[in-house]
Amino acid sequence: MPVMGFVKFEQFFRAAGGVSVDRDDVKRHLGFVNDALYDLLLMGQAAAEANARTLSSPGTCPSPGGLQESIHAYERRDEEIELRAILEDLAARAPLDAALSEETENRLPLIFGGVSTALARTFKLADAELKAVYTRE
Repeated sequence: MPVMGFVKFEQFFRAAGGVSVDRDDVKRHLGFVNDALYDLLLMGQAAAEANARTLSSPGTCPSPGGLQESIHAYERRDEEIELRAILEDLAARAPLDAALSEETENRLPLIFGGVSTALARTFKLADAELKAVYTRE
């Protein structure tokens, strides 16, 4: 990951979860979020197929209330950090087996940001004294 991308993620984790991260943490984070995104899209693909649709639309991808709240929190935070361009690039590389509607593709960076926000917050919920993320976390 380019230095600028790492710096943005470092700022993001500090703002969203109050924790510091290193390059290995960001790599693990990207793997975790890609897996979560893939699972959501897989569920959306199954819903689309069950309804005889060929494209996965935003209505077919599950979006629980907690994820929606995290997406909104990410959007507010992104105004300061400007992580969206990086997330757009990362979401474009997400492993997908299904054709997605343009609307769904445009929403992927927001979902990526929402899952990232939820993860960053989880560290502080698990340990309020946590200052930096380590492998065991």
